[in-house]
Amino acid sequence: MKDDQEYKSIGCWECTKGAGLGFDFTMAFQPIVDTTSKKVFAQEALVRGTNEEPAGEILGCINDENRYRFDQACRVKAVQLGAALNIDSFISINFLPNAVYRPELCIRTTIEAAETFGFPVKQIIFEFTEGEKITDHVHLREIIQYYRDTGFLTAIDDFGAGYSGLNLLADFQTDLVKLDMGLIRDISHNKNRQAIVKGIVQVCNELAIKVIAEGVETYEELTILQSFGIELFQGYYFAKPKFKGLAVIHNL
Repeated sequence: MKDDQEYKSIGCWECTKGAGLGFDFTMAFQPIVDTTSKKVFAQEALVRGTNEEPAGEILGCINDENRYRFDQACRVKAVQLGAALNIDSFISINFLPNAVYRPELCIRTTIEAAETFGFPVKQIIFEFTEGEKITDHVHLREIIQYYRDTGFLTAIDDFGAGYSGLNLLADFQTDLVKLDMGLIRDISHNKNRQAIVKGIVQVCNELAIKVIAEGVETYEELTILQSFGIELFQGYYFAKPKFKGLAVIHNL
């Protein structure tokens, strides 16, 4: 097991320079829109190479030895760019639960970055993907609770695509759930997907969890999801990710 000192050793400025990973990366931003208020709810920070290489090329460099440093650098770079772009909505940052040893130590660099670059902590969402296999649900529950107690919002990404499904919500509740795009694709013509999404929305409503539909690409997908009571959306129908910038939003 790694000791606490390793988790104390990465500072905000070191993270902006790559955290000693041996490779560098940056972020693109994709908006999450509220079609009821017709405003941007959040901007999701998506990993990209410095020459716009796709996320897969960067994530392919991650291993057990550098996972923690990469996770920390992602948070700092997202906050730094968000402040530079004057984002006044939430910023949604993906984090790696298996990289978080002790949440109170791992969150320090994020708070330092928010203070350094002048970005409000209460405008940060941390999302983890259901697609990453979680071996210790008790530990994940502690992370989520600590982040919420510290003032961050939390979200489950790719909900419905991964290992645990509704079992996650039985163990703990995040502020938001992002429906996996596999459930969204062609939902206007698929009764099975419609039934599943309506069920998830009902459960989330009873647990006071907001639902985000991601991967929305067509007007037909949008309208049927709206009929289920969903208000928050992300996808190419509204905007593609913008490299180191904010995309022009369509159809809002």
